[in-house]
Parts: sequence; structure tokens; C-alpha cells
Amino acid sequence: MNRCLALLGMAKKAGLLAVGGEAAATAVRRGDAVLIITASDASEASVRRAKTNAELNKVEHIAVPFTMFELGQTAGRGSPGTIAFLDKGLADGFMKRLTENIDKTQSTATRTKESDA
Repeated sequence: MNRCLALLGMAKKAGLLAVGGEAAATAVRRGDAVLIITASDASEASVRRAKTNAELNKVEHIAVPFTMFELGQTAGRGSPGTIAFLDKGLADGFMKRLTENIDKTQSTATRTKESDA
């Protein structure tokens, strides 16, 4: 399993996620959310709402390369387009792992491109 998704599962088990658009919006308004993520296949309306909530409440937002199905399987609930982290340490760990995965993907793509030349 992807390390990002594993961390997401840990956060869910610890009760430190708000899963779904309404739950995430409520967490943001209360000041509990530290990071909002949206699925790669979330609707434009969901992404727009998450971005707006994040901007108005000074919370970081990021679109992740995981589908709603993948997020739902990990978070144990349906197919959420939006999830909010309620813990800074877990959010920071998620972002670190996400960045590492992106760096690995880009590095592999570059090596493949060079070997094709």
C-alpha cells in the first residue's frame, strides 16, 4: 500500500480525519482542520468548495493523486472527494510522503526518458 494512504488510514483509526465534504467544511469552520485534500476525480464543485473553505480559514489545500475510491477504501467510508486532517503532525507526515512519491515518480520518468534516448 502507498505510504501516503497508510498514513491516512492511521489518521482515520486515531479519529483525526474529517471524511467527506460536509465533515471537512465543519472541521475547517471550527478551526480543527490543518490540511484539506481533494481526490483526483472529485467534482469541480467539491474542489471549489474545499479551496474556498481553505482560503477563507487559512488552511492548506492540496489535490492528491488518489481517486475517491482509493481514499474511501483507506478512510473506510464511501468515496469521499474531500478529507480534512485534524492533526498537524499527521498532515505534515502525509505531505512529506506525498512529496517523496512525486519526486520518485518524476525521477523514474526522467530515467526512462534518458534510457529511451
